Amino acid sequence: MINFAQVGNDLYTGKRSIDFIKRQKTWYALSAVLIALALVGIFVKGLNFGIEFSGGSEFRVQGVTNSQGYEEKAQAAISKSGIEGNVISTIVGQDTVRVQSEAASDRTDEASAALAQQFGVDKSAVSASLIGPSWGQSVSQQAIRGLIVFLILVTIVMALYFRTWKMAVSGLVALLHDLVITVGIYALFGFEITPSSMIGFLTILGYSLYDTVVVFDKVRENTAEAFRTKRMTYSAAANLAVNQTLVRSINTTVVALLPIAAVLFVGFTLLGPGTLLDLSLALFIGIAVGAYSSIFIATPLLVDLRRNEPAVRELAKYVERHGAKPHVAGQQGSPEPAVVGADATGAASGTAAVSSVPSEGGARPVHKYAQPGPRNQPKRAPKSRR
Repeated sequence: MINFAQVGNDLYTGKRSIDFIKRQKTWYALSAVLIALALVGIFVKGLNFGIEFSGGSEFRVQGVTNSQGYEEKAQAAISKSGIEGNVISTIVGQDTVRVQSEAASDRTDEASAALAQQFGVDKSAVSASLIGPSWGQSVSQQAIRGLIVFLILVTIVMALYFRTWKMAVSGLVALLHDLVITVGIYALFGFEITPSSMIGFLTILGYSLYDTVVVFDKVRENTAEAFRTKRMTYSAAANLAVNQTLVRSINTTVVALLPIAAVLFVGFTLLGPGTLLDLSLALFIGIAVGAYSSIFIATPLLVDLRRNEPAVRELAKYVERHGAKPHVAGQQGSPEPAVVGADATGAASGTAAVSSVPSEGGARPVHKYAQPGPRNQPKRAPKSRR
């Protein structure tokens, strides 16, 4: 049986390591395929906007005891009332059928009577409402405006917090990656987009950003240590950061998805279409995609953006030249780095080399060529003559 606690500890200390950075082309290719499919769904198949965006009439038939063939019954009733166009019917809860059709304010009574007759209920059990497209358009405009403001603020805050615009760009690309794939899944599977779905899309951006910032914070800590000690390259330090936060990211994602999955199950089996189901579906898809982008896209992209920086290249050359071994986070007793500028014999240019490890008790460093014996002992003060 796998000991996940031990695996997480090994990933954090560096005993085990998954090379996320060197396989970045694989992750990029996978994301490119997903994004291409999403764009095909969005621009070819199209998005299935709800009645709130397109406008129309909605009827709810309550107390239906026999829902078998409800789609055919709803289509026949709407056609009989003289309303043309596409008819969408779904079961809501246990005994309610929701019917959506083209807007027809002058045919509402006829449609209600026809639905009551088809489903065998009293006319008072059929409720009707007319929804105009202006409300959905207003929600869309507000959502797009909020998205633009959100992305601008995120870019500024991340650039200030991490002190580099490249981390902000990497985080922003991960956010757009999550948004496009989530909307594309809606398009490919024909899920209905409602105002609740729009709220869910904005919510998952915040969750994805949170996960990415946690990983980036560890990347910043490890890479700063790498520049200071020169024990590992920038990419190795970043890869260690992803491994150290991997278990935490997985645990957080699973804990977040479990209650959402429970809501989805209840929504599909008992409640039927509604605000709760629309919101939970968007959250489930977005959180799963956001966890993927935080691990496989954001950090590898950051390393690629910084790969050609002079300091990063100099660090890589130094580590390669001196054969420094990667420093494991939290490891005690790690040797100090070699003296910069020392040649193969240990002598620096024009200066005798001195050991960088102090002797016991904090004594002065001993010269490399010092020999044991009396000549290296401190001279005694001469006795005073009487």
